[in-house]
Amino acid sequence: MAATHFARRIGTAVKEKTGRKKLMQGPWYDSFMAAASHAIAERLPLVDIIVEVRDARIPLSSECKLLRNYPGSLRKIIALNKMDLAGRSGLQAWREYFIESNCISCGVNAHNKENIREFLSLIQRQVRELRRTDRANYTVTVMLIGIPNVGKSALANALHLVGRISAAEKGKLKHAIVSPEPRETKDIRSFKIGSHPNIYVLDTPSVLSPEVPDVDVLSKLILTGAIGDCLVRRKEIAQYFLAILNSTEQYKRWAKLSTEDDDDDDDGLFFNSPVECLSSSGLHMKEKKQIPMDHTQDNIVQDVRRTLYETISTFEGNIRYENEMDALIARQFSALQEAFHISTECREATHDKVAGKLLNLFRTGRLGHYILDHLPRNIH
Repeated sequence: MAATHFARRIGTAVKEKTGRKKLMQGPWYDSFMAAASHAIAERLPLVDIIVEVRDARIPLSSECKLLRNYPGSLRKIIALNKMDLAGRSGLQAWREYFIESNCISCGVNAHNKENIREFLSLIQRQVRELRRTDRANYTVTVMLIGIPNVGKSALANALHLVGRISAAEKGKLKHAIVSPEPRETKDIRSFKIGSHPNIYVLDTPSVLSPEVPDVDVLSKLILTGAIGDCLVRRKEIAQYFLAILNSTEQYKRWAKLSTEDDDDDDDGLFFNSPVECLSSSGLHMKEKKQIPMDHTQDNIVQDVRRTLYETISTFEGNIRYENEMDALIARQFSALQEAFHISTECREATHDKVAGKLLNLFRTGRLGHYILDHLPRNIH
């Protein structure tokens, strides 16, 4: 598969950079992450429940290797966060895989209150199981742990908000810092999410294994934002995403955008935005507010989808061959420059801007839903 070639190109580039600098570990594993790993490891035996937060788009590649050193007797839940960015049917297959592996798992969307209520209920059921063996009125601690950029802090905030409302708690809400950039959380903080018994969730700094993973896993971690873009050029990361998109049926969902009836948006599955009914004056006001350089606006997202559909559907080469996939991606970069309204500069600077905007739309779910990992075996 041609997409594998682009993935290995990214992973190999990072491994070569690490080798040239003669690093014994990944460049992301600095003194702060080492200290955070040590602090979490000390706390792990003291908590009642562990919630390992993973990215639903990479259910295996986002595994937290730190937990491999602890016995399976620890009560653990695998939370596949960002489920809104992954395919629903594919995610169900992964949940079945974890069930067969004797793991408790669930899909989570930290920005959906109803889903957070369901997740909180799952935690409370686990707490009740704990209390069957110890009926004392104790305080339960739940630790969120995971690699960078899987949404631990957003999940902690959501559980804190929903849990306090459900328990009719009063007082000032606490907030964990949330950022699209990885490694924003700097210390371990607690948030109350339940009463009778009191339940506290611990938000922790992100931890990655110091070992450099294999090139396939490494490329997925970089594409989803778990590892910063600084280790490899953004253009190469965007090329990897385009190779994935070009190899799937995703683009066919945007076929209607290539017709004259552009106003009929049949792609609500990926927009997740309310339908607006505007008068002609209201529509004019909305158009005036649109900023040509803001690639997150609906009209620009539509143009990007249309561009991707048309470049793929009219390409006559065989994308199973690497050189043909390269040719298609080169054509897409040129076409996307116009869709993003990027002025002509030097070629590399233009491609870097196209890549940055394209990756942002992918990482926020505006260009479809993807699960990048493959199931280890068939589910029966």
